[in-house]
Amino acid sequence: MAITSANQLELLQTAEAVAREKMIDPDLVIQAMEDSLARAAKSRYGSELDIRVHIDRRTGRATFTRVRTVVEDEAVENHMAQLTVAQARKIKADAEIGDELTDEVPPVEMGRIAAQSAKQVILQKVREAERDRQFEEFKDRKGTIINGVVKREEYGNIIVDIGRGEGILRRNEKIGRESYRPNDRIRCYIKDVRREARGPQIFLSRTDPQFMAELFKMEVPEIYDGIIEIKAVARDPGSRAKIAVISYDNSIDPVGACVGMRGSRVQAVVNELQGEKIDIIPWNQDQATFLVNALQPAEVSKVVIDEEAGKIEVVVPDEQLSLAIGRRGQNVRLASQLTGLDIDIMTEAEESQRRQAEFAERTQLFMETLDVDEMMAQLLVAEGFTSLEEVAYVDQDELLSIDGFDEGTADELQARARDFLEEQSRKALEHARELGAEDSLISFEGLTPQMVEALAEDGIKTLEDFATCADWELAGGWTTVNGERKKDDGLLEKFDMSLEEAQHLIMTARVMLGWVDPSELEAEEEPEDGDEAED
Repeated sequence: MAITSANQLELLQTAEAVAREKMIDPDLVIQAMEDSLARAAKSRYGSELDIRVHIDRRTGRATFTRVRTVVEDEAVENHMAQLTVAQARKIKADAEIGDELTDEVPPVEMGRIAAQSAKQVILQKVREAERDRQFEEFKDRKGTIINGVVKREEYGNIIVDIGRGEGILRRNEKIGRESYRPNDRIRCYIKDVRREARGPQIFLSRTDPQFMAELFKMEVPEIYDGIIEIKAVARDPGSRAKIAVISYDNSIDPVGACVGMRGSRVQAVVNELQGEKIDIIPWNQDQATFLVNALQPAEVSKVVIDEEAGKIEVVVPDEQLSLAIGRRGQNVRLASQLTGLDIDIMTEAEESQRRQAEFAERTQLFMETLDVDEMMAQLLVAEGFTSLEEVAYVDQDELLSIDGFDEGTADELQARARDFLEEQSRKALEHARELGAEDSLISFEGLTPQMVEALAEDGIKTLEDFATCADWELAGGWTTVNGERKKDDGLLEKFDMSLEEAQHLIMTARVMLGWVDPSELEAEEEPEDGDEAED
């Protein structure tokens, strides 16, 4: 088949028809045709030649051109596609290195095999252009809701026709046991759009928490307008969900606006989510207040927050325990997801037992170490003393404020506490030396004998060993693994050492050993100080 005047216009008509059908740029189709014709020409004239084809966008005329590049004499590798300067100047007098000399070659006669090859090239180019168009169209729609039609089911996954492409709703992204038949209409959340070798993959979801947030945005104009903001969402798909909202207009109730007149707005979302029960909760900047709201409908007596550990203890009345936990732990699990905190729930009776146990433990500590009777030990605990260090080094006026304590009693208690602590330090130091702790570590300012003992028991016996430690190894910390926070115990954590203290001690040791230049530390700190000053 030759490209003759009879079928020149057919090239343009074909390109326009394909482009219209695939919804891509006609110029891309013509470029694919040019590539396929160039490949056919190379198979006819020789693969060593650099043959290019240009199709006129108005007439459809295909021009076949041989291109030869001018290179340095020693750089010639392909004599069919490259020329030396001397050879080029025989054709063009002012030819220079880098110039391209062109001359037209006759159109090719395309046999059956060449035509089939050209067709494959065109199809491949069109397919790539179609994939690029599809990816560009959907990549910016990630995080939005889309309506589609079910095409088929493959191994439990639903293939959805979403207009100019197909999306996949995986089995684990469906709500409960919902099932669909071909041609059913379906509403999904575009969770991800990825460019892959087989084309753009559009992953849909109906279980993602943001699917519910987007549904509320569609049903509640105040959310769409930004008057009400969805701060957090937690879902147990198909069963129960909690959504935290806040209003930036004092005249608008965020919960009431989301519920709607007679529950019309929230009911529309519930119907779309297969009857999923939704608790709409007012968001509060205060974590404790927010948590009390999140645990509704259960009542909360007391909240204790450990911000460093990211944990929170909630005390509820005995009869409210099952309601707070919920069926199979659902209520507390959703509240935990909503607040981002680990929640421990206990009844008032359990908390009372724990307080009593702590009281008895501290009472026993003071009885044994201070050699006092039970009543005096209980008085100390009741006044808030929790350790021997507090008794030994507290201002004496605090002891004198306890009923029945005179100056002589206070002096005696503090003397006994200091004697006991000094004896403990002496024993700890002896044990540390027996374990091999060196003087460089023992004399290091900031470490108590008990700390040195704990370090020596773990094999840290010199100042060099200590300087190689990380701050979290000493003070402890938290690591998130698979979405769960796990505790890393620190060697000196039981001595209430903070991360900042650990960092300071380690850096001081490195400076003393000459590993770090103090001037460099000062240089690093100065910009931070400057920033603070500017603020």
